Amino acid sequence: MIPAAFEYYRPTSMEGVLALLQEHGDEARVLAGGHSLIPMMKLRMADVPHLIDLQGIAGLSGITIDGGTIRIGTMTTQHDIIGDAALTAAAPIMAEAALQIADPQVRYMGTVGGNVANGDPGNDMPGLMQCLDAHFHLIGPEGERTVAARDFYDSAYMTAREDDEVLTAITFAVPVGGHAYEKQKRKIGDYATAAAAVQISKEGGKVAAASIAMTNLSDTPVWSEAAGAALVGTDCGADAIKAAVAAMLADIDPTEDNRGPVAFKRHVAGIVLGRAIARAWSRA
Repeated sequence: MIPAAFEYYRPTSMEGVLALLQEHGDEARVLAGGHSLIPMMKLRMADVPHLIDLQGIAGLSGITIDGGTIRIGTMTTQHDIIGDAALTAAAPIMAEAALQIADPQVRYMGTVGGNVANGDPGNDMPGLMQCLDAHFHLIGPEGERTVAARDFYDSAYMTAREDDEVLTAITFAVPVGGHAYEKQKRKIGDYATAAAAVQISKEGGKVAAASIAMTNLSDTPVWSEAAGAALVGTDCGADAIKAAVAAMLADIDPTEDNRGPVAFKRHVAGIVLGRAIARAWSRA
């Protein structure tokens, strides 16, 4: 299918973007890489009379690491993430996750900002950003504000971003300890049936801290405080992993679709999470 007719804009300043958003209200959407929004427009799942392309805005891409804080511009592509040696050294889970997104053609154009801002529960980066306790930086007519990734997602495609705001950057502290991003999908390029992001730090042979989030198992990404707490103070053995998986299974709410019935998704979630925890612990 082809999308409904729309007006296309390519402003060269953020002021121009914000002016267009104010003028057209909820009939306007900003376009980053387009790999989330354009397919929805083609399927007529999204009606966007006014499309505002961010490609002409300078300063929205790039990765910096300063004073223990990582900053990723909203227009930074998945390919950029994979190819940045400093980022991979500081936060290897980023490249590990990006390599499992779609295929190389998509990763060359798909942006981190578009992946997190669209609110698609199947996207990989939202859950990862919750695992990393990232913060999203937004700009709108009233100025700039910051929203925690763990507070950003309300329901499928509904987020804390206002219609006249633009996501400009993502920041998070350099993670400590071992990591893993585990994903099960039907085929290359597909959304996850289930995916898990895990960060674990170790002290004295025990888990000092653990952060766990999962993707495409509810209408938002799920960061489970209880799952992480189940690991803290343990040697991350079989019983501890089982307890963490049980805690996560209590927090997710999958629905049946073409990736399988609810019982299958819950089974896959448990397997994927167990593997991710074990791998993160082996790297801690």
